[in-house]
Amino acid sequence: MARKHHEPEEIMAKLRQVEVLLSQGKTAADAVRTIGVMEQTYYRWRAECGGLKLDQVKRLKQLEQENGRLRRAVADLTLEKLVLKGAGH
Repeated sequence: MARKHHEPEEIMAKLRQVEVLLSQGKTAADAVRTIGVMEQTYYRWRAECGGLKLDQVKRLKQLEQENGRLRRAVADLTLEKLVLKGAGH
């Protein structure tokens, strides 16, 4: 099953929607089911974005993407270095 990548605006809206549903007396499981995500996803979003504003969430997502890109670049360069080092011996 393909993963759906939610935009920061969607995440914040869904977190707010769950808060409203909880305040109306729904259980957490029912509220999360209503927004169409797994409970695990909701709790991860809440842990990551719970106290943040929308612009902070957007910035967090950008930094996570940049961090992933940089990690891949370092891994590629390390691999190249090892290959070149091995070719010299």
